[in-house]
Amino acid sequence: MTFREKYEIELRKYNNLINRKNVKLDEYNGIFDRYKYPVLTRDHTPLFWRYDLNEKTNPYFMERLGINAVFNPGAIELNGKFYLVARVEGYDRKSFFAVAESDSGIDNFKFWDYPIEFPDIYPEETNIYDMRLTKHEDGWIYGIFCSESKDPDAQEGDLSSAIANAGIVRTKDLINWERLPNLKTKSPQQRNVVLHPEYVDDKYAFYTRPQDGFIEAGSGSGICFGLCDDIENPEVVEEKLVSPRIYHTITEVKNGAGCVPIKTEKGWIHIAHGVRNTAAGLRYVIYLFVTDLKDPSKVIATPGGYLIAPRGEERVGDVSNVVFTNGAIARENGDVYIYYASSDTRVHVATTTVDRLLDYAFNTPQDALRSLDCVKQRKELIKKNLELKLSEK
Repeated sequence: MTFREKYEIELRKYNNLINRKNVKLDEYNGIFDRYKYPVLTRDHTPLFWRYDLNEKTNPYFMERLGINAVFNPGAIELNGKFYLVARVEGYDRKSFFAVAESDSGIDNFKFWDYPIEFPDIYPEETNIYDMRLTKHEDGWIYGIFCSESKDPDAQEGDLSSAIANAGIVRTKDLINWERLPNLKTKSPQQRNVVLHPEYVDDKYAFYTRPQDGFIEAGSGSGICFGLCDDIENPEVVEEKLVSPRIYHTITEVKNGAGCVPIKTEKGWIHIAHGVRNTAAGLRYVIYLFVTDLKDPSKVIATPGGYLIAPRGEERVGDVSNVVFTNGAIARENGDVYIYYASSDTRVHVATTTVDRLLDYAFNTPQDALRSLDCVKQRKELIKKNLELKLSEK
């Protein structure tokens, strides 16, 4: 087979993939809809990102810079189009950011020709990932991401210990990016930081996740809220606990802010992630809570359990049994698109509405925290439904 023939075969596969229509699944829970196909995978990346297309320098048509996974995208709607700033991971474990756009939001996402590049102001920084996109009322689009570097205090031979900081960039068009200093807090580690889309008390507001170590939360107690005077010299001095870690729940090991909060008439909808430990390792799920419109640090609704958990093929991948979100789009008509990754490998979409999420948030019982109390909850529901059934006869 010639070089050209190999290229055309792979190009047809790529074009078929990005032009494929997505299909809503029959699975039903009344809260959201899942779809059959992931919206982004490694195979959605252009061939010219991976292959040297010059036959003289690549006679066997080999991948020169392979892509391992595409996951954990920030999301934003601009001028009626859907944009994902995805985490793209190469075979070398290094991640970078790239923009993919779609007219529908559920399929036909296509990457822009070039990945994102922004000023390199931290020479110790090794890896970057998981950008949250905030369309702020100050007129900028901010990207808050994890800036990872090797722990300078690690013992000799320890090549795993790392330091996580909250990196900050901003843009007006997703093309030209300005880098700001990393966020300063009292915590030795910060990941999963989200910028609130509005000023609070004339200040910038952040949702943080203080933790002692790169992996372990340690004394970190959950998702916190803090104010910042100057986004160009960002510092949060005081962090107020908003969504705590709780024993024997979906957040017992750690939790973190996910999507930028969605403003509604009843409060700010937060879509976050929670982690618990199992015999097979850490299990990540997605959960929801609502905070007060005037005081975004005050929780007013906490439906029990998870919103989204990995199912079927979603459970298999580089880091199995994981779903994670850091991007959602709420449209003016009330539709909501939640973009979530499964097992650090691929990106899916779940569609719902603001009304459905609010109904779920305010009418789903809270976690009763004890098995026997959870039984009482369920018996109340069963009794109510059986009485309703009897009354219909």
